[in-house]
Amino acid sequence: MKFGKKLLAIGMAALMSASVLAGCSQTGGNGDAGQGAAGEKVYKVGVVQYADHPSLDNCRDGFVQGLKENGFEEGKNLELTMKSAQGNDATNIQIAQTFVSNKMDLVCGVATPSAMALYNVCYDKKIPVIFNAVSDPVEAKLAKSKTEALEGISGISDALPVEHQLQLIRQILPDAKKIGIVYTTSEANSVSTIATYKELVGSYGFELVEKGISNAAELPQAMDILVSEVDCISNMTDNTVVNNLPVLLEKANAKKIPVFGSEEEQVGNGCIASAGIDYIDLGKKAGAMAAKVLKGEDISSMPYETITESKVTVNPAAAAELGIQIPEEVMSHAEVKEN
Repeated sequence: MKFGKKLLAIGMAALMSASVLAGCSQTGGNGDAGQGAAGEKVYKVGVVQYADHPSLDNCRDGFVQGLKENGFEEGKNLELTMKSAQGNDATNIQIAQTFVSNKMDLVCGVATPSAMALYNVCYDKKIPVIFNAVSDPVEAKLAKSKTEALEGISGISDALPVEHQLQLIRQILPDAKKIGIVYTTSEANSVSTIATYKELVGSYGFELVEKGISNAAELPQAMDILVSEVDCISNMTDNTVVNNLPVLLEKANAKKIPVFGSEEEQVGNGCIASAGIDYIDLGKKAGAMAAKVLKGEDISSMPYETITESKVTVNPAAAAELGIQIPEEVMSHAEVKEN
């Protein structure tokens, strides 16, 4: 029995030692990353996008491309976990908590609600947060100012080129007087963009008619009212509205009200035109910023960046169905995208 106990004790000691060694070799967060096949350090990066729609999909794909272009690639030195909150705030929090439990080295939130959830959960754990597709980081309390970052977070803003959009609408619809916008009142980026529209519409001879909603279920009724009051609709990057774009387009098209998108994917899905942002490029810039952080740069010393370039995209077929012809002055410098 004594000999058996001695063997058991030796065996237990060996198991404990193996467990400790195994723990040291696991891929861990916050600087405790594992090693790739070639002996490189492997970094764990988590990405959560607020909803599943083409604009945010492009941000996510661009983020991965940006990481790769700056030296971080899956199967080599990067372990990526990508999740969607499917427009649910509670799911956002759950995903953020899972990223903390998995000890991510860095996380990225695509769209304002996801970025806010990540920062609230990850701040105390010192996990750096990159935001992407956040229209007004200061309003969302994700930055101190345009030139000063908050501790532990920075990213890329997709502030809409509202003035370019108004110029485009005026070129295509010279006689239009009222522009309608439907938006989610709880989305900080939408509230901020509405304020910008209010400042600028008068300069282009427009009146703004806005309808606020609190959730997707209210969109059909809001659209029924809006289409009876306006000459056209200008869509924003409001996550709830974009996620339900087919509903908006169905209501508008039934009343022959043209809808202007905020980026090319919305145009491809039936809006007649947009002066918007390239969301793949937006994602790439966020990926490049994330790469700097993984290489050791202090994220708290990086002010957020804003995409200033815009491009015009048109859908002549969608316009023609409403009896609208895109002017040659617009077509000459626009990208055509039809559904």
